[in-house]
Amino acid sequence: MSSDIRTWPALNVAGLPPSDAADAHEAVQGDLLEAALTDFDVEAIDESAPTGWRVFFRTRSGRDRAQQAIAREFPTLTLTSIDVPDEDWAARSQASLKAVRVGNLIVAPPWDAPIVVAIRPSMGFGTGHHATTRLCLAALQALEVKERTVIDVGTGSGVLAIAASRLGAADVTAIDDDADAIHAAWENLALNPGAQASLIEGDFRRTEIPPADVVLANLTGALLIDAAERLRRLVSAHGRMILSGFMTHEEAAVRAAYAAFSVEHRAEEDGWVGMMLT
Repeated sequence: MSSDIRTWPALNVAGLPPSDAADAHEAVQGDLLEAALTDFDVEAIDESAPTGWRVFFRTRSGRDRAQQAIAREFPTLTLTSIDVPDEDWAARSQASLKAVRVGNLIVAPPWDAPIVVAIRPSMGFGTGHHATTRLCLAALQALEVKERTVIDVGTGSGVLAIAASRLGAADVTAIDDDADAIHAAWENLALNPGAQASLIEGDFRRTEIPPADVVLANLTGALLIDAAERLRRLVSAHGRMILSGFMTHEEAAVRAAYAAFSVEHRAEEDGWVGMMLT
């Protein structure tokens, strides 16, 4: 019974020295081999194959001719003729591809497609350029938020709430006691199609909000300490809290206010601290 899976004729090449070989003669052998292969119908070269190189050809006859020629020119190499299923070499040879930016265009494979959050700069509200916002965004990505509920306390521009939604959160609530902040957050939400969040104007310390799986609080050290009990009650059982907005000299006091939690992740940038608590 014949198989419908396409195979590619290939050569496994063993015996090549590492690319960083100390001996200059050995170091150029790979370059010489690559140059020799240009005379044949080579489709691709996978230099990360476990046994050395794996060279793919368009035709079996091309592979066979190359094998004979390479064996004569490079007698120290071991050449093994194989047929490789299409999905095998294609998937592995392209698995390391990363997103490429050209001007305002980004071309990316699906596993490295960036998530873009559009934020209109405005007075007093975060654009993502401050260290504390970056710390929160990094912690948010270190945590699986897909299908989870999120509260963004002191949302400002809404950048963290929008990012949480874009990362797959099932429900996002953002609260701020500044009417201008909520207005800016609404504008930014409109700039990000697909992002969804409930925006509340009010003081989180006196506003009833159901607990969530993840609570984001990028505030100040003093406010984090003063409102610790209220913030703790916003976190659902087995939930997590991401805190930032305080500096290293405030860390001990902030940590003491949340002694009931353990630190799952900590990062520091420019003297600012971000923590994920569980």
